[in-house]
Amino acid sequence: MGKYFSKEKWKYMFYTVTHPMDGYYWIRHQDRGSVPMAILMIVLFSASFSANRLLASFVVNDVDPRAVDSLYELIGVLAAYLLLCVSNWSITCLMNGEGRMKDIAIAVGYGSVPITIMMFLGTLVSQFVADDEQAFYVMILAVGIAYGVIMVLVGIMQVHNYTLGKTLITLFLTLVAMFIIIFLLLLLSNLLGMVVNFFRSIYMEIIFRT
Repeated sequence: MGKYFSKEKWKYMFYTVTHPMDGYYWIRHQDRGSVPMAILMIVLFSASFSANRLLASFVVNDVDPRAVDSLYELIGVLAAYLLLCVSNWSITCLMNGEGRMKDIAIAVGYGSVPITIMMFLGTLVSQFVADDEQAFYVMILAVGIAYGVIMVLVGIMQVHNYTLGKTLITLFLTLVAMFIIIFLLLLLSNLLGMVVNFFRSIYMEIIFRT
């Protein structure tokens, strides 16, 4: 595991955050990224999201801490991350994308870094803002989210060797694919539930008759 979390991998991740165009290009062509590190960044993003909902000052946060389930949110974030990567890979395979699944996973994982940093920073700043200073808190979160979205956009564009226009089209189709996959999973779950109930009713009928 050491090679996936080496000092060079950490340094290159932060280089990618500050130089996304070059960083993502060499991740694709020289395999300089790390999927385990990207997954760790997604876990830290989930932690920052939960911490913000739990610890942000009441001035900017009206969420009831008792309603926050960090484990449930982590599972949801990881599921959304997997779904996004699979959906983008399935679409780009049909649109001559050059990126591999691992490249997509790294692009999205590294793109969450600025959001995570600014989320933690926003949570800290929220402890010191007054009612009329909420704009500072909102600006911190907005900057982090905007930069994270730009990083993901640049990452997808670089790993697939797309133009900006094709990247935007691909991301739109990725969202459509995500909804389709969710619909199919719900449909499959409902079908499996019906099959299980059918065999259960047969089993209960046999039990009662004997």
